[in-house]
Amino acid sequence: MLAFCEQGMRGRIMPRMKKSTFTPLYAVFRKKLVSMRKAAGLTQRDLAKRLKREHSFVARIEQGERRLDVVEFYWVCRACGVPPDKTASEIMRGIMSQDTSKRGS
Repeated sequence: MLAFCEQGMRGRIMPRMKKSTFTPLYAVFRKKLVSMRKAAGLTQRDLAKRLKREHSFVARIEQGERRLDVVEFYWVCRACGVPPDKTASEIMRGIMSQDTSKRGS
């Protein structure tokens, strides 16, 4: 509803952002994180050790119980031996292909 919208860039009306963690778009991100870890031949415990974090850190991220910021994403990519920039591009392409609202376009 317009009552719950805000003025966006270039005067467009943009819907308010909701929490993304359990949306289909965030599921694309989580799925990529899991496949990236598995492709590296790592268990959640292995990845947690490389990150010098507790096992539950990786489990909570993969289950969508904890969000991952951009610096943590960089560290996870490095720990899995994948280039963060290319991985981010792949994730964005996946998200864009799933986005039916096309916000901001």
